[in-house]
Formats: sequence, structure tokens, C-alpha cells
Amino acid sequence: MNPHVELAAEALGATPTKTRRLTGGDINHAFAVTLSDGREIFVKINGAAPKDMFAVEADGLAWLGEAVTTPEVLAVGPSFLALELVVSGPKRPNFDATLGRALAHLHARGAGSFGFSRDGYIGTLPQQNQNETDWATFYEDHRLRPLVARAGRLLSASTRDAFERLYARLPDLVGDAEPPARLHGDLWSGNMHVSSDGAPCFIDPAPYAGHREIDLAMMRLFGGFSPRVFSAYKEAYPLSSGADDRVPLYQLYPLLAHVNLFGGGYVSATERALFRYVGT
Repeated sequence: MNPHVELAAEALGATPTKTRRLTGGDINHAFAVTLSDGREIFVKINGAAPKDMFAVEADGLAWLGEAVTTPEVLAVGPSFLALELVVSGPKRPNFDATLGRALAHLHARGAGSFGFSRDGYIGTLPQQNQNETDWATFYEDHRLRPLVARAGRLLSASTRDAFERLYARLPDLVGDAEPPARLHGDLWSGNMHVSSDGAPCFIDPAPYAGHREIDLAMMRLFGGFSPRVFSAYKEAYPLSSGADDRVPLYQLYPLLAHVNLFGGGYVSATERALFRYVGT
């Protein structure tokens, strides 16, 4: 029996009697676990995780769960996160519209400032969440600059210079001022679960308060979401003018994260998005 699974069960006052490995995810290992008291739970483990990584995720799930459906957090430790086991079912016929409206509701729930109550992670990368009242400042100082610096020589000198030109233009590029939106932060299709009753369930967040177009841009980056999701979102929470032109701008952060996590294969996509705004 995995020792981290045993720690999770112990935190819940039980012992594990059966485990089943679950697929998905590049960073952690996941199991469906049957406990000695009959409960079935989901346990995510990583013995090499930063000591606060799962605690931040637990806080984020609870924060998002004030507005949308997320798995209930049962126990958390440095090497594990125990959640309710959300059994997957077929999507309801209106799933896509429901998802669009749910995401709009999440974003509208908002926050007092850009940032979060604590620093966090996107994947295993540190994610700075210091509070700011100005979105362009937050996006530059706590999203783009740290990942450009971390990428180092994976980015050419000319690309790093182009980012400097972008920073100077950000106040004019980020769009109309909007209140901070409550963001999932890592919203690709693999992090959108379908519950047993066919409804959307948000999992594996990298949460913070930011510009709501960040989540929407991430959803478009790797696909997997139908046009009805976005149309239902816009019906519930219309976007400000120029939103389509800002999609590549707000894809820069997840693209830089992928450069850092998975290597230089994502550099060309990052440069294509960047050069739309500052030229080559």
C-alpha cells in the first residue's frame, strides 16, 4: 500500500483496504481508495510536492466552491490531498450551456483585489499572488515577468526584448478596467469533470483573482470546449469590446508555463502570440 495513501486514510480516521490507480495528470498520482469504514474517496499524492502545494489547492477548491461545484476537500497534507470521489457520468444535453453560465457566475463572484490569499502553483511552478489593485501591473509583475525570467535561455534575447516592449504597452492592451474575477486559473478540458448527474465539476485549479478573459483564453488554447460554452458565457456575462483581439495576449501566461514545464517546443507558439502585439 502506498504510504502517502495510508497517510490520507489515517487523517480520516481509517485505513485503506483497496486502491485503484486513476489516469490523467502529468504531475501527481491519483487513486480511488476504499477505506476501512466503507467510504470511497479520491486521493492525489506526490511525495516530492512543495510542502504547501496541496494546501493551496484545497484552499482554492473551497474558494471556487462558493460559486461553482468542486469536489469536497476531506483532508490535506504535504504529500496528499483527499477529496470526495466524484463519479463520472454522461453529460446532460444542456451541459455546454450550463458550463458557460457556471463559469460566468464564478467570474462574477469576484474578489476584493487581484491576487489570492497566498502564493500558489501552476503545475509545479510557483505562482505569485500578491494583491494588486491594477490588473496590468499584476499581469506584468506576477504572471509574465517571473516566467520569462525562469525560462532563461529557452527564450532568445530578441524574444526577451520583445516582452519588455510588451510590458510598456500592457496598460493599453489589457482591455477596459473590470473588477477582479474569481478564476480557476488552469482551465483546460482535462480540468473540467462531469459529475454522476451530468453536471460540470471544476477540478485541479490554480486559483486567483484576475481578468476573466484569462480563463476563456486558456480554454481556447488547447480546445475541448464547444462554441456553445462561450456563447452561453457571453449571454450571461457579456465581454467588453476587443475581447477576441486579446485572446493571444492572455494565452501568453499558460504558454510560458508550458515552456518552463515541458521545454522549448512551446517557444514558437509563445512568440507567435507575443509578436501580434509588438512585432518581431
